[in-house]
Amino acid sequence: MLLKTIAAFAATLILGQATAAEHPAFKVDVTGTGAPIILIPGLASSGSVWDGTVARFCGDGKRQCHVLTLAGFAGQPAIKEALLPAVEQQLSAYITEQKFTQPVVIGHSLGGYLALKLAADHPEQVGQLVIVDSLPALGAIQAPNMTSAQLKQMAEGMRGAMRSQDAEAFKTAQLRNMRSMITKQEDMDRVLAAGKQSDRDTVINAMADLMGGDLRADISRIKAPTLVLGTWIAYKDYAPKETTTAVYTTQFAQLKGVRIEMADNARHFIMYDDPAWMYDRINSFLN
Repeated sequence: MLLKTIAAFAATLILGQATAAEHPAFKVDVTGTGAPIILIPGLASSGSVWDGTVARFCGDGKRQCHVLTLAGFAGQPAIKEALLPAVEQQLSAYITEQKFTQPVVIGHSLGGYLALKLAADHPEQVGQLVIVDSLPALGAIQAPNMTSAQLKQMAEGMRGAMRSQDAEAFKTAQLRNMRSMITKQEDMDRVLAAGKQSDRDTVINAMADLMGGDLRADISRIKAPTLVLGTWIAYKDYAPKETTTAVYTTQFAQLKGVRIEMADNARHFIMYDDPAWMYDRINSFLN
């Protein structure tokens, strides 16, 4: 029994080293056994944002969670190539290598955009899709008629502006944004700590690429049943729930059969602000 345990541990180390070498765009932490769920965190976030989700869904022997932390985020080494296409390509390869049959893919924010891109470009690889507060064209929230070319132009201006900020201005902007995304201070501190360990250039480039991305037409290729969980209370002072809901409905119009639900008590990090609500919706969707 001891020899088997040592052998299994050695095999795990070897597999982990191989995975890290073959997939430098992300690190994977695996928990549980059973049907696979892939979880992708957002911008400058650690995979630890999914700890509660992993405990809820991958502790009963029915499901196995594969949690990503992307390169350049939360202390992971940065890569030279563009992060978003590298993650998509390497995640598709990971699904093939692991011999997954249409796993569940869950993504938050930037991770939600990546999940949509993966499901649109590799529709046969994704079984069910859960998008946590993300949109096909984030840059078009306030200007829904913006074209893909206009979004890219806007994003390049944003990239330049962020690069020109000194360290203190960049930090202040991140803190201001975080205050609109999370309710509790301890959760905010946790996410900010991951941000401090993130590579600035990677964060800037990923943010600009996200803001310049446009999947509004591409999502028509998605075959996976899709659940979208949105939020609105952070914007309630200038946009009622109906207005924000309409943004989601409009942007996901090309995704046939999409199910959109709006959280009434959570900001952007729904897994922190209202985990019970999120787990209930995901559980109902998966079952």
